Amino acid sequence: MQSTRRLILDILRVRGQATVEDIVAELRKRRGSITAVTVRHHLMRLQEEALITSPELRRRSSPGRPQHVYALTEKANDIFPNNYQRLAQSLLEQIQRQLPPEGVNVIIEGVAAQFAADANLPELPFPDKLDAVVAYLNQQGYDAHWEPCEGGYMLHTSNCPYHHAAQGTNTLCEMDMRMIAQLIGVVPRRTGQIAHGDQTCAYFIPA
Repeated sequence: MQSTRRLILDILRVRGQATVEDIVAELRKRRGSITAVTVRHHLMRLQEEALITSPELRRRSSPGRPQHVYALTEKANDIFPNNYQRLAQSLLEQIQRQLPPEGVNVIIEGVAAQFAADANLPELPFPDKLDAVVAYLNQQGYDAHWEPCEGGYMLHTSNCPYHHAAQGTNTLCEMDMRMIAQLIGVVPRRTGQIAHGDQTCAYFIPA
């Protein structure tokens, strides 16, 4: 990301809300001369990327015209450092330590069902259903595709969205298996697994 825009996001993260004048003043402290026109240009670009809100009017405490204030959108939170992977890994470790296998199984089944329900896929015939499933998986970061094969279809996912959390456990791989089964309405047979060194997680789906 362009450095000035990143600085503007940092300013809004710290301040919560800021006017063009606020941002100009803060940028001048950090990087020297900059004009309000330039800042407005950067704000417009950040709005186009859905990283800041449309400006809202705020009345001054002293006489004068109302000011436009800007704030971060929810999407902007993804720009900043986070610890989601470590949190997910720790939660999974604690679930496996504290619960018996049956309890872990109930949680994994529930998560898989929730993910499948979130897809909200219409009833479709094969292979249209596979197209819809692949589109949903790609929205979730799986880098999926399918291809016809003898006796059915092969579904491949080339990326594991929670690769680090999946290290040392088969639990998340099992969750994916159950989610895919619910999405397609058929229990597939897994023939490849990234966690075991394969190029893709591969699932054979009988015709």
